Amino acid sequence: MSRTAIIAGAGGLPARIYAGLAEKPLVAALDGFAPDGLSPDLTFRVERLVPFLNHLLDQGVARVCFGGAVQRPDLDPSLFDPLTAQMVPRLIAAMQAGDDATLREVLKIFEEFDLEIISASDLLPDLTVKAGLLAGQTTPQDEADATRAEAIVAALGAVDVGQGAVVQAGLCLAVETLTGTDAMLEMVAHIPAHLRPKSTKGIYFKALKPGQERRIDQPTIGPQTLEMVAKAGLGGVVFEAGGVLVLDQPALIAQAKALGLFLWAREASSEAYL
Repeated sequence: MSRTAIIAGAGGLPARIYAGLAEKPLVAALDGFAPDGLSPDLTFRVERLVPFLNHLLDQGVARVCFGGAVQRPDLDPSLFDPLTAQMVPRLIAAMQAGDDATLREVLKIFEEFDLEIISASDLLPDLTVKAGLLAGQTTPQDEADATRAEAIVAALGAVDVGQGAVVQAGLCLAVETLTGTDAMLEMVAHIPAHLRPKSTKGIYFKALKPGQERRIDQPTIGPQTLEMVAKAGLGGVVFEAGGVLVLDQPALIAQAKALGLFLWAREASSEAYL
Protein backbone atom coordinates (compact mmCIF):
# COMPACT_ATOMS: atom_id res chain seq x y z
CA MET A 1 0.00 0.00 0.00
CA SER A 2 1.38 3.44 -0.95
CA ARG A 3 2.31 5.92 1.74
CA THR A 4 2.34 9.68 2.04
CA ALA A 5 5.44 11.52 3.24
CA ILE A 6 5.52 14.98 4.78
CA ILE A 7 8.62 16.91 3.74
CA ALA A 8 8.76 19.02 6.87
CA GLY A 9 10.27 22.39 7.66
CA ALA A 10 10.03 24.57 10.75
CA GLY A 11 6.77 25.72 12.34
CA GLY A 12 3.45 24.12 13.17
CA LEU A 13 2.17 23.21 9.70
CA PRO A 14 3.77 19.72 9.50
CA ALA A 15 2.17 18.70 12.81
CA ARG A 16 -1.19 20.04 11.61
CA ILE A 17 -0.92 17.98 8.41
CA TYR A 18 0.15 14.90 10.38
CA ALA A 19 -2.80 15.20 12.77
CA GLY A 20 -5.27 15.57 9.92
CA LEU A 21 -4.37 12.36 8.07
CA ALA A 22 -6.17 9.11 8.85
CA GLU A 23 -3.16 7.00 7.87
CA LYS A 24 -0.03 8.26 9.54
CA PRO A 25 2.59 9.45 7.08
CA LEU A 26 6.34 9.22 7.09
CA VAL A 27 7.84 12.51 8.31
CA ALA A 28 11.13 13.63 6.76
CA ALA A 29 12.65 16.89 8.02
CA LEU A 30 15.26 18.97 6.24
CA ASP A 31 18.34 19.12 8.46
CA GLY A 32 18.32 22.28 10.55
CA PHE A 33 14.59 22.98 10.16
CA ALA A 34 12.85 20.77 12.69
CA PRO A 35 9.03 21.07 12.85
CA ASP A 36 7.25 22.15 16.03
CA GLY A 37 5.50 19.44 18.03
CA LEU A 38 6.41 16.58 15.72
CA SER A 39 9.29 14.09 15.81
CA PRO A 40 10.59 13.29 12.31
CA ASP A 41 11.07 9.70 11.25
CA LEU A 42 14.24 10.78 9.46
CA THR A 43 16.30 13.86 8.65
CA PHE A 44 17.86 14.50 5.26
CA ARG A 45 20.31 16.87 3.62
CA VAL A 46 20.13 18.37 0.14
CA GLU A 47 23.64 17.09 -0.60
CA ARG A 48 22.28 13.54 -0.46
CA LEU A 49 18.98 14.17 -2.17
CA VAL A 50 19.07 11.16 -4.51
CA PRO A 51 19.69 8.59 -1.73
CA PHE A 52 16.91 10.26 0.24
CA LEU A 53 14.44 10.03 -2.64
CA ASN A 54 15.37 6.39 -3.22
CA HIS A 55 14.77 5.73 0.48
CA LEU A 56 11.27 7.22 0.20
CA LEU A 57 10.52 4.83 -2.65
CA ASP A 58 11.91 1.91 -0.65
CA GLN A 59 9.50 2.85 2.15
CA GLY A 60 6.54 2.65 -0.20
CA VAL A 61 6.04 6.41 -0.46
CA ALA A 62 4.05 7.42 -3.55
CA ARG A 63 3.16 11.03 -2.78
CA VAL A 64 4.68 13.84 -0.75
CA CYS A 65 3.34 16.98 0.88
CA PHE A 66 5.66 19.89 1.62
CA GLY A 67 4.91 21.85 4.79
CA GLY A 68 6.82 24.23 7.03
CA ALA A 69 9.33 27.03 6.65
CA VAL A 70 12.84 26.53 5.28
CA GLN A 71 15.62 28.78 4.11
CA ARG A 72 18.33 28.05 1.59
CA PRO A 73 20.64 25.63 3.42
CA ASP A 74 24.41 25.92 3.49
CA LEU A 75 25.73 23.16 1.25
CA ASP A 76 28.83 21.14 2.12
CA PRO A 77 30.52 19.99 -1.13
CA SER A 78 32.21 17.10 0.71
CA LEU A 79 28.81 15.50 1.45
CA PHE A 80 27.52 15.20 -2.12
CA ASP A 81 27.04 11.68 -3.42
CA PRO A 82 27.84 11.17 -7.13
CA LEU A 83 24.24 11.14 -8.35
CA THR A 84 23.15 14.21 -6.39
CA ALA A 85 26.31 16.02 -7.51
CA GLN A 86 25.10 15.68 -11.09
CA MET A 87 22.07 17.78 -10.15
CA VAL A 88 24.09 20.68 -8.76
CA PRO A 89 24.31 22.70 -12.00
CA ARG A 90 20.54 22.66 -12.52
CA LEU A 91 19.90 23.57 -8.87
CA ILE A 92 22.40 26.44 -8.96
CA ALA A 93 20.86 27.78 -12.18
CA ALA A 94 17.41 27.66 -10.59
CA MET A 95 18.61 29.35 -7.39
CA GLN A 96 20.07 32.20 -9.43
CA ALA A 97 16.67 32.69 -11.07
CA GLY A 98 14.90 33.17 -7.72
CA ASP A 99 13.00 31.29 -5.05
CA ASP A 100 10.06 30.35 -7.28
CA ALA A 101 12.37 28.87 -9.91
CA THR A 102 14.25 26.95 -7.21
CA LEU A 103 11.07 25.46 -5.79
CA ARG A 104 9.80 24.47 -9.21
CA GLU A 105 13.08 22.70 -9.92
CA VAL A 106 12.82 20.83 -6.61
CA LEU A 107 9.32 19.69 -7.54
CA LYS A 108 10.55 18.58 -10.96
CA ILE A 109 13.25 16.42 -9.33
CA PHE A 110 10.73 14.76 -7.01
CA GLU A 111 8.42 14.08 -9.95
CA GLU A 112 11.30 12.52 -11.90
CA PHE A 113 11.30 9.87 -9.15
CA ASP A 114 7.58 9.26 -9.82
CA LEU A 115 6.53 10.95 -6.59
CA GLU A 116 3.21 12.78 -6.71
CA ILE A 117 3.31 16.25 -5.12
CA ILE A 118 0.15 17.28 -3.29
CA SER A 119 -0.40 20.62 -1.57
CA ALA A 120 -1.32 20.88 2.08
CA SER A 121 -4.59 22.60 1.15
CA ASP A 122 -5.54 19.82 -1.28
CA LEU A 123 -4.72 17.21 1.33
CA LEU A 124 -6.62 19.09 4.07
CA PRO A 125 -9.11 21.54 2.53
CA ASP A 126 -10.04 22.97 5.94
CA LEU A 127 -6.61 24.64 6.09
CA THR A 128 -7.95 27.37 3.81
CA VAL A 129 -10.81 29.78 4.53
CA LYS A 130 -13.72 31.00 2.42
CA ALA A 131 -14.10 34.74 1.87
CA GLY A 132 -15.57 36.67 4.78
CA LEU A 133 -14.88 38.83 7.81
CA LEU A 134 -13.85 36.41 10.54
CA ALA A 135 -13.27 38.83 13.42
CA GLY A 136 -13.66 42.52 14.19
CA GLN A 137 -14.80 45.26 11.84
CA THR A 138 -13.14 46.95 8.88
CA THR A 139 -13.48 50.54 7.72
CA PRO A 140 -13.63 51.92 4.17
CA GLN A 141 -9.99 52.96 4.63
CA ASP A 142 -9.02 49.40 5.60
CA GLU A 143 -10.72 48.17 2.43
CA ALA A 144 -8.88 50.75 0.33
CA ASP A 145 -5.59 49.77 2.01
CA ALA A 146 -6.27 46.12 1.21
CA THR A 147 -6.74 46.95 -2.46
CA ARG A 148 -3.52 48.97 -2.44
CA ALA A 149 -1.60 46.20 -0.66
CA GLU A 150 -2.88 43.57 -3.08
CA ALA A 151 -1.58 45.61 -6.02
CA ILE A 152 1.82 45.96 -4.31
CA VAL A 153 2.12 42.23 -3.58
CA ALA A 154 1.06 41.40 -7.15
CA ALA A 155 3.64 43.81 -8.61
CA LEU A 156 6.51 42.61 -6.42
CA GLY A 157 5.44 38.99 -6.63
CA ALA A 158 5.77 39.13 -10.37
CA VAL A 159 9.53 39.54 -9.84
CA ASP A 160 9.59 36.89 -7.08
CA VAL A 161 9.67 39.24 -4.08
CA GLY A 162 7.54 38.56 -1.03
CA GLN A 163 3.96 37.56 -0.28
CA GLY A 164 3.01 40.36 2.09
CA ALA A 165 2.85 44.10 2.59
CA VAL A 166 1.87 46.63 5.27
CA VAL A 167 -0.23 49.59 4.15
CA GLN A 168 -1.57 52.44 6.26
CA ALA A 169 -3.80 55.18 4.81
CA GLY A 170 -2.57 54.29 1.33
CA LEU A 171 1.11 54.44 2.29
CA CYS A 172 3.26 51.32 1.95
CA LEU A 173 5.14 50.98 5.23
CA ALA A 174 6.89 47.70 4.40
CA VAL A 175 7.03 44.73 2.06
CA GLU A 176 8.01 41.17 2.83
CA THR A 177 11.43 40.19 1.50
CA LEU A 178 13.98 37.44 2.16
CA THR A 179 13.95 37.99 5.93
CA GLY A 180 10.26 37.06 6.18
CA THR A 181 7.08 38.22 7.86
CA ASP A 182 8.32 38.57 11.44
CA ALA A 183 11.26 40.77 10.46
CA MET A 184 8.98 42.98 8.36
CA LEU A 185 6.46 43.45 11.16
CA GLU A 186 9.25 44.07 13.68
CA MET A 187 10.53 46.87 11.47
CA VAL A 188 7.04 48.37 11.21
CA ALA A 189 6.77 48.38 15.01
CA HIS A 190 9.83 50.64 15.13
CA ILE A 191 8.75 53.19 12.53
CA PRO A 192 8.63 56.59 14.30
CA ALA A 193 5.10 57.73 15.08
CA HIS A 194 5.49 60.99 13.16
CA LEU A 195 6.05 59.03 9.94
CA ARG A 196 2.82 57.06 10.28
CA PRO A 197 -0.64 58.46 9.47
CA LYS A 198 -2.84 59.05 12.50
CA SER A 199 -6.20 58.59 10.79
CA THR A 200 -6.07 54.78 10.71
CA LYS A 201 -3.99 51.91 12.11
CA GLY A 202 -3.21 50.16 8.84
CA ILE A 203 -3.27 46.54 7.72
CA TYR A 204 -1.03 43.56 7.10
CA PHE A 205 -1.85 41.86 3.80
CA LYS A 206 -0.84 38.32 2.79
CA ALA A 207 -1.48 36.56 -0.52
CA LEU A 208 -0.08 34.23 -3.12
CA LYS A 209 2.31 35.75 -5.62
CA PRO A 210 1.21 35.66 -9.28
CA GLY A 211 1.84 32.18 -10.63
CA GLN A 212 3.10 30.94 -7.26
CA GLU A 213 3.54 27.17 -6.93
CA ARG A 214 0.92 26.25 -4.31
CA ARG A 215 2.21 22.72 -3.83
CA ILE A 216 5.40 23.74 -2.03
CA ASP A 217 5.29 27.36 -0.84
CA GLN A 218 1.76 28.30 0.16
CA PRO A 219 1.73 31.26 2.59
CA THR A 220 0.56 30.61 6.15
CA ILE A 221 -0.92 32.70 8.96
CA GLY A 222 -0.66 31.58 12.58
CA PRO A 223 -0.67 32.94 16.15
CA GLN A 224 2.81 34.45 15.86
CA THR A 225 1.63 36.57 12.93
CA LEU A 226 -1.22 38.06 14.94
CA GLU A 227 1.03 38.80 17.91
CA MET A 228 3.47 40.66 15.65
CA VAL A 229 0.64 42.56 13.92
CA ALA A 230 -0.65 43.76 17.29
CA LYS A 231 2.85 44.81 18.41
CA ALA A 232 3.24 46.74 15.16
CA GLY A 233 0.16 48.78 16.07
CA LEU A 234 -1.84 47.64 13.04
CA GLY A 235 -5.60 47.26 12.94
CA GLY A 236 -5.83 43.81 11.44
CA VAL A 237 -4.91 41.17 8.90
CA VAL A 238 -6.23 40.76 5.38
CA PHE A 239 -5.38 37.55 3.54
CA GLU A 240 -6.34 35.85 0.31
CA ALA A 241 -9.35 33.56 0.76
CA GLY A 242 -8.53 30.06 -0.43
CA GLY A 243 -4.89 30.95 -1.00
CA VAL A 244 -3.40 31.36 2.48
CA LEU A 245 -3.22 28.52 5.00
CA VAL A 246 -4.72 28.98 8.48
CA LEU A 247 -3.52 26.31 10.91
CA ASP A 248 -6.36 26.60 13.46
CA GLN A 249 -9.18 28.86 12.34
CA PRO A 250 -11.24 28.92 15.60
CA ALA A 251 -8.13 29.63 17.69
CA LEU A 252 -6.96 32.36 15.31
CA ILE A 253 -10.38 34.05 15.38
CA ALA A 254 -10.42 33.97 19.18
CA GLN A 255 -6.89 35.39 19.31
CA ALA A 256 -7.77 38.19 16.88
CA LYS A 257 -10.75 39.18 19.01
CA ALA A 258 -8.63 39.11 22.18
CA LEU A 259 -6.01 41.35 20.55
CA GLY A 260 -8.61 43.75 19.16
CA LEU A 261 -7.69 42.94 15.55
CA PHE A 262 -9.91 42.33 12.56
CA LEU A 263 -9.32 39.19 10.49
CA TRP A 264 -10.55 39.33 6.91
CA ALA A 265 -10.36 36.54 4.33
CA ARG A 266 -10.64 38.56 1.13
CA GLU A 267 -11.44 37.36 -2.36
CA ALA A 268 -8.55 37.96 -4.74
CA SER A 269 -9.12 40.75 -7.22
CA SER A 270 -8.20 39.93 -10.83
CA GLU A 271 -7.41 43.61 -11.49
CA ALA A 272 -4.40 43.44 -9.17
CA TYR A 273 -2.72 40.92 -11.46
CA LEU A 274 -3.19 42.70 -14.79
